[in-house]
Amino acid sequence: MLNLTGASQVYLACGTTDLRKSIDGLAAIVQEQFSLDPFSTALFVFCNQKRDKLKILQWDHSGFWLYYRRLERGTFQWPSTGHSPLCLSQRELRWLLDGLFLSQRHAHPVVSPEVVI
Repeated sequence: MLNLTGASQVYLACGTTDLRKSIDGLAAIVQEQFSLDPFSTALFVFCNQKRDKLKILQWDHSGFWLYYRRLERGTFQWPSTGHSPLCLSQRELRWLLDGLFLSQRHAHPVVSPEVVI
């Protein structure tokens, strides 16, 4: 199960990525094309051309995690334009993984707890 609690940022690689790449290939994209640090606490999310598979790269103290998700039916609502990565919230990543659009007009706003005195 994907652990989002330790992730400081979520970066989405817009467009398509050749998912034949393994950890080293995806880390090279993060470092060379996006000028980001693959050893940070961020998640880096990549999608294939058909938009039915994705990989998530995550550094965890002493090694990389590579999460892979394949849909049996349907596609991910993946942004197709842009060469720089899109920075998402963890909430938006969950929407994307659940097959929803990133801009949910009817979603509940984020609520922060208030102190009652």
